[in-house]
Amino acid sequence: MENASVQILASPGAPPDPTYNQPVLRLVIVGCGRVGSQIAANMDRQGHDVVIVDRDPNAFSRAANRGILGNSFKGDQVVGNGTDVDVLRRAGIERADGFVAVTEGDNRNIMASQIAKDVYKVPHVVARIYDPERAEAYEKIGLHTICPTIEGARHIEKVLLERETH
Repeated sequence: MENASVQILASPGAPPDPTYNQPVLRLVIVGCGRVGSQIAANMDRQGHDVVIVDRDPNAFSRAANRGILGNSFKGDQVVGNGTDVDVLRRAGIERADGFVAVTEGDNRNIMASQIAKDVYKVPHVVARIYDPERAEAYEKIGLHTICPTIEGARHIEKVLLERETH
């Protein structure tokens, strides 16, 4: 009889299994929409300590209803404005290794990220900025930004310009 081996594959887009021998990161994520909740869930599954902040208490239940922040989520949820220093302290910003601002507003994301970077000296800070001009300006002053407008356009252009190899 032949030996059978079973290989378990993760579903497409799923984060990798927790990386053992890697330091656990303490992360604060401001914004519990689709992107923020997905980052929180992925990082939590990888074994990191996650706190997600949103000013709308219903944001957490919406994420749970989408199957993102369900019962397996071990992180904390804090209701409040991510630009409020008291809210950020409750979220553990003083001990954070990483900070992500992904609210719907560029101004809030910029402000929260600057507080994390300049006031609390969080080593890794990322802000989502929809406006390409703002994203570029804040990159120049040392704030790491992700601009879905630019990234999305680049990806679409790449797909359009790819030639079939069959």
